Amino acid sequence: MPELATTEFWKDLKPIAQVFQPDALPEAYIANAPTEDERYYVPFTDTVSSRPLWISPSQNKWCDILMAKSAGLVNRHYHPHEVFAYTISGKWGYLEHDWTATAGDFVYETPGEGHTLVAYAHRDPMKVFFIVKGPLVWLDEDGNANGYFDVHNYIAMCKGHYEAVGIGAAYIESLFR
Repeated sequence: MPELATTEFWKDLKPIAQVFQPDALPEAYIANAPTEDERYYVPFTDTVSSRPLWISPSQNKWCDILMAKSAGLVNRHYHPHEVFAYTISGKWGYLEHDWTATAGDFVYETPGEGHTLVAYAHRDPMKVFFIVKGPLVWLDEDGNANGYFDVHNYIAMCKGHYEAVGIGAAYIESLFR
C-alpha cells in the first residue's frame, strides 16, 4: 500500500481488491532507478553503461538507463523496431541528426533508423531512459550490417556483470516480465 493520504480528495477511496488477473505478472517497481550505485550499470561499451529496469525475453524488449560519465560512444547501429528515449541528465545525440538532447528531452526513433549515439562531456553524467524493442543491428563505417545485439545478448552480459560485482547473476531474472 502506498503512503497514507492525509488531505488529498481521494483519501477515503479503497483500492481494488482483485488487482491482477489470474495469469498476470506483478508490476516492476524500482526505487531510485537512475541510482548512483555504479554496480547496477553494466558496461555496454568502453565508455557507456546500461542499467536494466525491465526485460521481456519473449518479446525481445527491454527498458534501461544508459549512462556515460564523460564523453561516450555506442557502436553504430540500426533499429528494425521503434525506440523511445527520455533524457534524465547530461547531453547526448546522434551524429546523423541535427539535434542534441539534454535533461527533459524526449526522442522517438522510427523503425529503420541507423545512427551513432554519442555522449558529450557535461557537468552531469548522461543518463537516458530507453525503451528498446527488438535487436540493435551493428553497422560498419559504411552503414552495412556486421552483427547484432538482442535481449538474449543483453541478459548474458548483465548476468556476467552482476555476478562479477557481487549482486549475483540471478538479479537480472527478477526484472523479467
